[in-house]
Amino acid sequence: MRNFLVAKLCLALMLMTFASQPSFAQSVNVDIRIGTSLNNGRSITCSQGERLLRLRGFRDIRRVDCRGRFYIYRANLGIRRFEVALNSRDGRVVDMRRIRR
Repeated sequence: MRNFLVAKLCLALMLMTFASQPSFAQSVNVDIRIGTSLNNGRSITCSQGERLLRLRGFRDIRRVDCRGRFYIYRANLGIRRFEVALNSRDGRVVDMRRIRR
C-alpha cells in the first residue's frame, strides 16, 4: 500500500512539472494582399466575407457596404485599421487600404 501511495505522489509531481512549463508566444504573420482568394473562387455572402476576414486575423470587423458586386469592410489587423473590399462573386480581395482612425 505504501509503494502505491509513493508511486501516485511521484506521478502527480511529474505531471505538475510538465503542466507548469511556460509556453512561448509566437508572432502571427498574416499574408493577405490584393488578389488573394479567400473562398477558392466561390461566391460569398456578406457574413461569409466577415467570417473569412476574421479567420485571416482581422478583428473588430465592421460592414461598410454589402450591396452590389463588392463588399467593403473596415477591420483591425494588429494595431492598424484597414478598409478591405472583397469581390462577392469569387471571394477575392479587390482592394485593401490602411486608414487613419
